[in-house]
Amino acid sequence: MNTLENFQNKDTGLLLQRLSISVLILFHGIANLTSNYSFIKSLLNGIGIPEFVAYSVFIGEIIAPILIIIGWRTRLASLALAINMLVAILMAHTSDIFTLNQFGGWGIELQGLYLFGAIVIFLLGAGKYAVSSTSKWD
Repeated sequence: MNTLENFQNKDTGLLLQRLSISVLILFHGIANLTSNYSFIKSLLNGIGIPEFVAYSVFIGEIIAPILIIIGWRTRLASLALAINMLVAILMAHTSDIFTLNQFGGWGIELQGLYLFGAIVIFLLGAGKYAVSSTSKWD
């Protein structure tokens, strides 16, 4: 028997994935909250969308990460986070999609990490270390 086979634990990996993506995006949400979403409001004004729409980011960067962390309706929350990140990429980072940064990394690697991390959580669910695991949205 392979020693690594004994060490594999999908549920622990899912918990680590949930925590890492959610805690890190939560920092962005708190920063946006303390700035009253001013940057997002300016982006929306620039394309003719009312400023109040900026507060929908609260769902994607505060509410969804908290739900993902605790493991309640994790798939639904990760879908909200993925949509939030896709919109952020399309609104603020479109010019960086096909670029490399000064270190040779993808121009939107952080946004991509959040987007694809949220998609992974959506596809795999919360695992057993979650508040709820009975709904198809967990």
